[in-house]
Amino acid sequence: MIQAIRERVTVQSGGRIEIVHPELPSGAEAEVIVMLEATAPELPCLASFVGKGKGAFQSAAEIDSFLRAERDGWDR
Repeated sequence: MIQAIRERVTVQSGGRIEIVHPELPSGAEAEVIVMLEATAPELPCLASFVGKGKGAFQSAAEIDSFLRAERDGWDR
């Protein structure tokens, strides 16, 4: 019969993990499965997308200039 023991551990330097449990008999063979908690990927700042697309503006100043010209055209 297979017995499961679940322990939460902290990975130590060098990737070392230590499990100490009273139900683990000395000399017994065991299979260990390590499941790391997923970390959320770091999302890029929206400003990093400026100038990346085809035909996009290269700088914030270029965007401001374009918008200023568009707004000036509304008054006519």
